[in-house]
Amino acid sequence: MNFDGAPGGVRQLEEGQPFAMVHPTVEAMQKAREAEAHEAKNGRPVRTKNLSYHGGSGGIGVETSPKIYLVLWGSQWDNHDPSGEAAILESFLSNVGGSSWQATVTQYCQGVASGAVFCNGAGTAAGNQMNSFVNSNSWYDNGSAAPTHPSQSQLAAEAVRAAQHFGNLTAGSNASVQYVIATATGNNASGFGTSYCAWHSSTSSTDGNVAYTNLPYMTDAGASCGANFNGLGPNAGITIVEGHEMAETITDQFPSTGWLDSNGQEIGDKCAWISSGQGASADVTLTNGVSFPVQSLWSNAFNGDAGGCVLSY
Repeated sequence: MNFDGAPGGVRQLEEGQPFAMVHPTVEAMQKAREAEAHEAKNGRPVRTKNLSYHGGSGGIGVETSPKIYLVLWGSQWDNHDPSGEAAILESFLSNVGGSSWQATVTQYCQGVASGAVFCNGAGTAAGNQMNSFVNSNSWYDNGSAAPTHPSQSQLAAEAVRAAQHFGNLTAGSNASVQYVIATATGNNASGFGTSYCAWHSSTSSTDGNVAYTNLPYMTDAGASCGANFNGLGPNAGITIVEGHEMAETITDQFPSTGWLDSNGQEIGDKCAWISSGQGASADVTLTNGVSFPVQSLWSNAFNGDAGGCVLSY
């Protein structure tokens, strides 16, 4: 399930670990779009395919009532956050739920047949409720240093520790939950900024299946992961990338059993790093009148159900 032609999507990162859904870098998306333009110029247009449902895992394909927890992992965070990423993430996550931007996820659902492209009111829709994140959902896990360059299995273990810290000790309590494991500056997993900007996955545990995101210290990668993208400022990548991962986890909580296209790409991958025209990344007003840079998300319903990238729904 490694789709070599797709810059983002399903990847096997570590032997013995579940699939991860990789967020491509700016350069990877530019190359992919240049290749598509070349194909189109030579009479071989690349057809954009809508997302379809892949059956879910144990009946769970989307997060129907998303709840988000932020873990600032390791003592490396102590008094060392040069870009202020912790505060930016907390503010973004506090205001994104209930927004018209996140509402795009609500057209996707679970409880419909595998292969479905539209829910048409059937099943149970992905959620977009306010207060999916509150400040008490942050955990500075700084009792010791995190690994210098954590592996997927180490990140997965930290997600399970987070579930236990927050008292989510059953499969049911983790059924609509995601844990964002944020690493400190200079302390990111290998491949960050060259092979990916972030990724999300899940891991099995005695507390049920746990969904989590590996969120590196985004400004460490500079322009490769969104610094000053579309003139949106040096910190733009922080919320562009986390918003991408959050929406993908909501619509494909346990990869890759939720909503994906035939290339293994999710709601965020298909619209990553668009710099102009329809669906270009922009500052978007979320709830409480607060604005943040975000990318567009794929909507099957856009353009007469042909699909496309949108900033609201």
